[in-house]
Amino acid sequence: MAVPHADGVTPTIDELVALRAQVGRRGAANAGRYGAAGPARSVLRGRGMEYAESREYSSGDDARHMDWRLTARTGRAHTKLFQTERERLTLVVGDTSPALYFGTRVRFKSVQAARAGALAAWAAVRDGDRIAALRGSTREPAVSPAPGSRGALHTIDALVRWYTQPPDDDAGLAVALEHAQRLLRPGSRLVLLADAASLRDVAAHRWPALAQHHECIVLLLTDPFDTAPPAHRLAFAHGGARTTLDLGADATRAAWRREFATPLDEALATLNVRGVRAQALSTDMPSDAWLPLLGARRVGAA
Repeated sequence: MAVPHADGVTPTIDELVALRAQVGRRGAANAGRYGAAGPARSVLRGRGMEYAESREYSSGDDARHMDWRLTARTGRAHTKLFQTERERLTLVVGDTSPALYFGTRVRFKSVQAARAGALAAWAAVRDGDRIAALRGSTREPAVSPAPGSRGALHTIDALVRWYTQPPDDDAGLAVALEHAQRLLRPGSRLVLLADAASLRDVAAHRWPALAQHHECIVLLLTDPFDTAPPAHRLAFAHGGARTTLDLGADATRAAWRREFATPLDEALATLNVRGVRAQALSTDMPSDAWLPLLGARRVGAA
């Protein structure tokens, strides 16, 4: 059985910083007869406008922007003012379940998660987004949104801490997504790094809501040993005890599949039909294999 390389057990800051070269630069406009033309990215992000404040209604104000709550509270007509929203938020959410700190090919699943999260941060820098990150914790606050390389490096620092060893206060993905919804605004990009089994704690109704209002990408970290273990008798150690499993026996392989492969299959099937862009990212795959999901048309979109 192959084992992870020595540098695939824990992520390093230098490794994650170097991934910036794999993301590339923002697409430039094509030269047209009357100036720039083509798929150049706009500096405007998300909905294009965000709420700034409310003031008393003046003749000529757009009635569609009436602030009805403030109008009812004060007894005087008020209208909402909006300003241009120039920076979308990219939020990286990391699963820190103990199941991720394992791997048999190239690198641990935790290292692959850190690398994928770093690529998401560098893609956000390329696209002009602010970057934030969080995990399911009742003690550790989120990495505050920040633009450019500063935001990416703050996120990378967090990813290295999270995926060097399992935190002792992991509260699960349900808690992480509750925290995420406090930061997300319509038009944000959410990149979730998770073990498939961790998704079982997330209420099914949460996914369509996330996909409707945000660019929602879920990367399911897996290892070839999860889905296709060798058909041999293997010894395992857990909690100081050792046990042997005969993975060549049909009953044992069926139980193994229910524990490791089935959650992955269920997650991919469930998420993709609910508008989430979901992809399995194995430890032996290139860490940037998922990047084509960025900006892709979500499933079911017109």
